[in-house]
Amino acid sequence: MAEPQYGKMTDGECLEALRSLVADVPHPIANLANAASLLYLHTDRLNWLGFYLTEGETLVLGPFQGKPACIEIPFGKGVCGTAAKENRTVRVEDVHLFPGHIACDSASASELVIPIRKNGRILGVLDIDSPEKGRFGDGEEAFFTEAVKILEKEL
Repeated sequence: MAEPQYGKMTDGECLEALRSLVADVPHPIANLANAASLLYLHTDRLNWLGFYLTEGETLVLGPFQGKPACIEIPFGKGVCGTAAKENRTVRVEDVHLFPGHIACDSASASELVIPIRKNGRILGVLDIDSPEKGRFGDGEEAFFTEAVKILEKEL
């Protein structure tokens, strides 16, 4: 079988590849590491994609692709902490205009953060950053939301 061409997949093919990568794998960190790699390779014009995992009222850095990042983010702080505290997806067209934005990478201009839930509890967030303002629209939000749903079933 030929190695998949991750950057050349359709969104549907990428989601199917994600399902295959994580199906019946009992190791959450390994699943998140493979998911971060797959989604990052699939999506153009990103500078960071990864996971923050909940520990109490703090998000702690998990598997990611990109430059080294902030290690801890309190709930309610920055885009990730806001998404976790408010239990909602947060899409920001210009992070420099977001009150309390935490700049882990000064190259980031826009951000999309989607909570990961299990049994009503926030397990963490998927955080996606781009160096382009307004990079994320409804299509990207729907795609990454579906990716999170796949992960939620296996975590």
